[in-house]
Amino acid sequence: MKSNYLQTPIDYLKGIGPNRADALRKELGIHTFQDLLNLFPNRYIDRTQYYKISRLQQSNADIQVIGKITGFKEVAQKRGKRLVANFVDDTGSMELVWFRGQKWIKDNLKMHVDYVAFGKANAFGGKFSMPHPEMELLSEHESNMRSAMQPVYPSTEKLANKGITNRVINKTMQQIFLDTNGKFVETLSDNLLSELNLISKSEALFNIHFPKSQELLSKAQFRLKFEELFYIQLQLIIKNLIHKLKIKGFPFDKVGTYFNTFYKDHLPFELTGAQKRVLREIRSDLGSNAQMNRLLQGDVGSGKTIVAFMSMLMALDNDFQACLMAPTEILSVQHYNGLLELSKELKISIELLTGSTKTSKRRVIHEKLESGELQLLIGTHALLEDKVKFKNLGLAIIDEQHRFGVAQRSKLWHKNTSPPHVLVMTATPIPRTLAMSVYGDLDISVIDELPPGRKAIKTVHRYDKNRLNVFRFIRDEIKLGRQVYVVYPLIKENEKMDYKDLMDGYDSLSRDFPMPEYQISIVHGKMKPADKEFEMQRFIKGETQIMVATTVIEVGVNVPNASVMIVESAERFGLSQLHQLRGRVGRGAEQSYCILMTGHKLSANSKTRIETMVKTNDGFEIAEVDLRLRGPGDIMGTQQSGVLNLKIADIIKDNTILQHARYHAKAILNDDRSLSKPENLPILNTYKSLSKYKNIWNYIS
Repeated sequence: MKSNYLQTPIDYLKGIGPNRADALRKELGIHTFQDLLNLFPNRYIDRTQYYKISRLQQSNADIQVIGKITGFKEVAQKRGKRLVANFVDDTGSMELVWFRGQKWIKDNLKMHVDYVAFGKANAFGGKFSMPHPEMELLSEHESNMRSAMQPVYPSTEKLANKGITNRVINKTMQQIFLDTNGKFVETLSDNLLSELNLISKSEALFNIHFPKSQELLSKAQFRLKFEELFYIQLQLIIKNLIHKLKIKGFPFDKVGTYFNTFYKDHLPFELTGAQKRVLREIRSDLGSNAQMNRLLQGDVGSGKTIVAFMSMLMALDNDFQACLMAPTEILSVQHYNGLLELSKELKISIELLTGSTKTSKRRVIHEKLESGELQLLIGTHALLEDKVKFKNLGLAIIDEQHRFGVAQRSKLWHKNTSPPHVLVMTATPIPRTLAMSVYGDLDISVIDELPPGRKAIKTVHRYDKNRLNVFRFIRDEIKLGRQVYVVYPLIKENEKMDYKDLMDGYDSLSRDFPMPEYQISIVHGKMKPADKEFEMQRFIKGETQIMVATTVIEVGVNVPNASVMIVESAERFGLSQLHQLRGRVGRGAEQSYCILMTGHKLSANSKTRIETMVKTNDGFEIAEVDLRLRGPGDIMGTQQSGVLNLKIADIIKDNTILQHARYHAKAILNDDRSLSKPENLPILNTYKSLSKYKNIWNYIS
């Protein structure tokens, strides 16, 4: 057998042919024999028991019956017709029914020959019928490679229509095992196999497709899950090591006057332990010869901005420029104002560049940037324009990086002859499991403690019928001089409905909070940017007490005086959105509140989301629940959803295996960075083949 047998295109496998091969490629992404081998069953069915027709009972289980077809008939129905076969054994008769693929069925099934019919039996009018059964000649059924537990493979309607049934996939799988004698190249080292008590690759593959027992199936699943997660981690860690070896950063040799003066004389508050730890991690990166590539995670209000500013001061102390890029104009203006305030005593040259910056001002910024006179530049995507050239950019900070594509980020790197150090910040807590798998090539810092004096926001759930009590509570808070947000959901497919909800809400609030005693701002997606900004400013200045809005306020509005966040139809929001919205209050010294309003009918998932919000303010705990509810693809968003194209492991359920895999991948690379020791040869070969045949495990973004 040739060593590259498994890389043979699927068209050449016995029983497949060009049409079926095309369907397998399109529907399941199966291009080669190797891909088919890595199509693991969803579940298993006990195929040791056979039922007699007279003993059938209504149940939801898949069963098998041995009998003969004695005749076919076509029955007209509302749409088209169905094909019905009379199927008999020595105790009675039942019907087999097909709603599609009827010509193929009639041409291929023989009358008066023993078959095994497999499927769900439904009782109707005293007679049993089996829709779309799997049919197998009894003679073939008895001679097949089989196990007590029969695998059920992932499928789609299009595959079924092409005649690619579970039985066809099973037979083609058997063909691969016959062609290879069930012998496959070992992908893990002997050391790992013995240390973790893993079965061999060949045993694992056989027992995942044709399990001899429940125990062997469990061992096969563990072995294959470990291997899959191990190679993801290995690739991510190697990517990080290569990055550090290949991409030289500017070493920031000293912590100088800017940093020290600010730290000693102008720090507005005592840093938390977490902030100090993160600054040490960043300092260590900046002092090495490698380019820093660090992700800074910190919940809303945890104090990432001050860490970012102090990192920028390290760049300035070493005669470099620094920039901070944010996804929206509101957020970049807020960063600019915050950094301007922090740096006012330090005589630092700092500017803001956004889409709204006037042409004359732009020219001045461009000139000062190129001459090196401008030290800090804050802005939006405008920083990426070709005209923006730095004299010597030493540190680039990106806020809420999931809003920027990879191509946009790399544009920033190429502003210099040598790439600047990179600090990526996010207030969206990424569950540890996901961070290890998706950002495993970045170094990760976490600010996991809130600044002292911050009171935890109190979150409550109220039904619509409690609205009058909620309004009473709002009046009391406004009397105390506080401000209130009322947020309505925004669901793109239904903009008219959303707009109506928002306007109805605004009208009812206007009746309960009449002018001139109360002033209400309103902000929504249909408004012109200038009108939006005007309304925002009225609220920020305290001229209005209530801000009615869709989720435009989710990122970056900082109004310390706002103490109440009311989320209408909270069941229509995702967990991370709810958490972000709650983070808009609690920014001042007063006690803040988040009130989640819902209707009475809540789905199980909505209930879990609301209960989680009421129970905890911990963004990481919330992110873990979100990951369980939505799965990794949804959380990563489209830009990254292909990253975890897993064949068998589940990063949520198999979190413990993932941690083992990362630990062992790190340990092996610490001991043998180039994987050149003889005992690591299987790992090196597998790693190379993964890079070569990307379609086997196409994980890494």
